[in-house]
Amino acid sequence: MTLVDTGSSTSTLARPDAAADKAVQKFVLTLSCGERAGIVQAVTTFLFERGFNIDEHQQFDDGLRQTLHLRTAFSRSSAYSPDKLEEEFRPIADRFGMKFNFHDQTKQRVLVMVSKFGHCLNDLIFRWRGGSLGGELVLVVSNHETHRAMAEAAGLPFVHIPVTSDTKAEAERRLLDLVDEHNIDLVVLARYMQVLSDDLCRALEGRAINIHHSFLPGFKGARPYHQAYDRGVKLVGATAHYVTADLDEGPIIEQEVIRVDHTYGPTTLSTIGQDAEALALSRAVRWHCEHRVLLDQTSTVVFR
Repeated sequence: MTLVDTGSSTSTLARPDAAADKAVQKFVLTLSCGERAGIVQAVTTFLFERGFNIDEHQQFDDGLRQTLHLRTAFSRSSAYSPDKLEEEFRPIADRFGMKFNFHDQTKQRVLVMVSKFGHCLNDLIFRWRGGSLGGELVLVVSNHETHRAMAEAAGLPFVHIPVTSDTKAEAERRLLDLVDEHNIDLVVLARYMQVLSDDLCRALEGRAINIHHSFLPGFKGARPYHQAYDRGVKLVGATAHYVTADLDEGPIIEQEVIRVDHTYGPTTLSTIGQDAEALALSRAVRWHCEHRVLLDQTSTVVFR
């Protein structure tokens, strides 16, 4: 009986530790500012004085632009809020001229836009359901009905918004209404084959990601892989970037490249290109959702 009682007691004592682990609050600080001595010390001292443990720290000193970019993940077991952290950190940020943000564990809410090609949507759903996407898929919007079944099979609401030259402005207003209604943090253009207006690009600045084949600016328009085959390309790739009013020229987050040769026909090139697109896009979405991407003028700093 003594052995049984002891085992029971040990099991009981283990439960509070497990509960404490679950109660640990995790945060991420991202910041950018001009290079100057004492920045890292100021950040680490700020966190130490409040009882935080630094779980991950990455920084990049850009000597050409004379700027510093930093991402620090930290945690503690007692309650704190991003708003309180921001308020208390503000004097340090003002002293060093920092652009900064504190993020908690709340997952980014993601709206996916798609047209007739479904490979990127399918990949995002797969990674989301497997818990490796980093964000929370909330809604699928399309200008076609093609992938309603795919979305709804995954338990995602599907909204069909047809787009014509006459209805484009109305369709974009409807999209922004959905962004507000569902508290969307990130819009992902998963092969959404419509050009967004300048106004919509500005409204979604820094929170919309697009994917396209990396032949651009060559092989524009229809059947790019047939054009690539005709020119005998040796590399197939994809680019994931933030959406801007400059078509397909926003700050690049990730690129994927696959080597090919003369034996690859247009269909095979297209299949390989779709693999590259899905991989580059999923990485970009995950890194954005994990607050690993810092915008730096027309480029990005990505802490992988």
